[in-house]
Amino acid sequence: MTAFRDCALAFRFTAIERLPDPATIWTVKGTLVHSALEGLFWNHPRGERSPAAATAELHLAWAALRDDPDYLSLALAPDAAESFLADAEQLVANYFRLEDPDEVTPVGIELTLDAQVGDVRLRGILDRLDLTPEGELVVIDYKTGRAPSDAYLQSKLTGVQTYALLCQEVLGRRPVQVRLLHLKEPTVITAEPTEQGLRGQKTKTLAVWSAIERACRDEDFRPKTGPLCRFCRFRDFCPAYGGDPSLAAAALGAGASGAA
Repeated sequence: MTAFRDCALAFRFTAIERLPDPATIWTVKGTLVHSALEGLFWNHPRGERSPAAATAELHLAWAALRDDPDYLSLALAPDAAESFLADAEQLVANYFRLEDPDEVTPVGIELTLDAQVGDVRLRGILDRLDLTPEGELVVIDYKTGRAPSDAYLQSKLTGVQTYALLCQEVLGRRPVQVRLLHLKEPTVITAEPTEQGLRGQKTKTLAVWSAIERACRDEDFRPKTGPLCRFCRFRDFCPAYGGDPSLAAAALGAGASGAA
């Protein structure tokens, strides 16, 4: 939903035409770090979740990753691979500056939630779902990129509200907090969902879905330009920059395209 609001044309390319999304250093590194933190909680009971244990999990994940097609597609030289791993090690080390894993009680790790909201099927994967000593739910989301600036913070919090809405719809309980753990700085962004906020999010979700249906019916997916356009892999095919959207599928190779 956020992707459509960010840029309807990019949404068309990724969600409808399903053009391939090539792996990048940042996405693959994020996968590696998430795997290490997942292993820290899956494989180590409370009292044993130390930095050394996390580093060991990282190196296990690194050994598996080196045969992964996404990692191989990066074609990193040996010195670049060493730098890649060192960055991942620092991100995992930074995690311990944000919280003590021995003080949290996870009740879900890589938890998939799926809910029907009106005519929309919402699906999300929570990095971690915690239970507080008071019996409340807290959603934890690991972020390996930079924390958003104030200008982009609100769009990131839209995803936070979606996590909270999924918890309420599937589990029947609103989380008291959603915490975004930005490992690079490191810093934590905390949001406290409210009933009013979740009602608003449900309304926005249904409105965005209606807009997607109209865009599909009218074949009207207009680009939305901004500072992030310079990072967009579809820029060469964007009419805002003199491109032709109809050439994207042939140039990039369409996947299993589907009609919305």
